[in-house]
Formats: sequence, structure tokens, C-alpha cells
Amino acid sequence: MDNAQPTPASKPSAEAPGTPPAPAAGKQSKSEQTRSLILETALRLFQERGYDKTTMRAIATEAGVSVGNAYYYFESKEHLIQGFYDRVTREHIETARSRLARRTEFASRLQVTLEAWLDVAEPFHGFAVQFFRNAADPDSPLSPFSAESYPARQTVVDLYREVLAGSAMKLDAEMSEILPELLWLHQMGIVLFWVYDRTPNSQKTRDFVKRTTPMVARVITLSRYKLIRPLVRDADKLIRDFIVPENIGKAED
Repeated sequence: MDNAQPTPASKPSAEAPGTPPAPAAGKQSKSEQTRSLILETALRLFQERGYDKTTMRAIATEAGVSVGNAYYYFESKEHLIQGFYDRVTREHIETARSRLARRTEFASRLQVTLEAWLDVAEPFHGFAVQFFRNAADPDSPLSPFSAESYPARQTVVDLYREVLAGSAMKLDAEMSEILPELLWLHQMGIVLFWVYDRTPNSQKTRDFVKRTTPMVARVITLSRYKLIRPLVRDADKLIRDFIVPENIGKAED
């Protein structure tokens, strides 16, 4: 393991994970360019050499920066994974929004949103198992359920809020609040399926999305009726009590 430590005079404030960067007046600042260079280099080496065989020193060498500088922007390889997650989140939002335009059928909007994630993440499928091995650790800050991941998680939940709001299906305030997080959890299930999919271009996962989306859409449609609504409330309460407690992440805002 590399032991070099960063020695910059001051560190720029960290951008919240999953939060789209503020529009730049022109090009990226030198600091942003360096951070992007290190991340891009790391992702390339992860693909070429594998995650376990790629060291921070190798990343720094390939990027043409000092080891200390690499550690300044990313404290460890695990934090590079967080950088990857944040990047995929931003690109997913952008891609999904471009495909949602002029679509009003909920099932269609849900399908293109899930397929947008698959398209953005597919180039990095090779080291996805390593990424989710870290994310699956409940004590890891990289877990999608952790406080550290709250901003990125909330960004995707808000995307699903847009998916619902832009559809022709009309929901009341209660369901509009509950359903986006349930849809985010549905995406997490798709992601887990994708991690273990070894078919070319993750075709099995894509077929799974096509098969399950109409089913999910029917359940969402039924959630508007009084007979089904208590079940949706119970599911939401279970999630908030045991999977994603409401205070996770917000306490540190």
C-alpha cells in the first residue's frame, strides 16, 4: 500500500456526491481538471488491469501527478469508486432526462430511465463486482444506504420524482412522496441483477427491465386505489424503519 500523504496548503471544498456541478463560466478550473484526470486514469486502469492490481501509485504515475496529489483528491481507491458512482449518477440523470422528453406514459418513462443507467454504467461492468463488494458493506461510506451517499441517493430519488410527475398518471401528494424512493429501490434491485449478468451488453438485464417494467407500472397504477394504498404505506414504513431510515444523511446536512 502506498503511504504517501497529501501536503497541499489548502483543500477546496468537496462537492456533494451526486450533486451536479455548478455551471462553469468557461472551462474547468485547474483543480477540477486534475481531479477529473485522476478519476479517468483510475477508471481506465481498473478496466485494463483490474481493481485489485491497480495501486494509487500506478494511477498517479499514469496521470502524471505525484502520489501525494492523488491522495489529496481521493483518500483511497475506495474513494475513487465513490467518484465513479457520483459520475455515473450525474451522467444517468443527464441521459435519462434527454430520453424522458415528450414521453408521458409512465411505463415508457420508467423503462428509458432504467435503460439509461445501464447504458451509462455498461463500459465499467468489468469491475462492477468490486465496486458493489464495497457498496454492500453496511459500514462502508460507499454503501448506497450510508449517510455519505445520501446526496447521490437523493439525486436519483428526485429523478424518479420527475419520472412520475411528467407522466400522464395522476397521483395525490401522499403517493407522490412515497413512490420515488420505492422506485429507487427497484433500480437498486436492477443494479444487483446487472452486477452478476455475464451476457453480452448485459442483455439479460435489459430483458429483465423490459419484462418487469409493465408489472411495476401496474402496481404503481393500482397504488392510487384505496384497497392497495395501505400496502404501499406499509412497504414505505418498512423501508424507512429498516432499510433507509429518514434521519440517515439528513442529520449531517
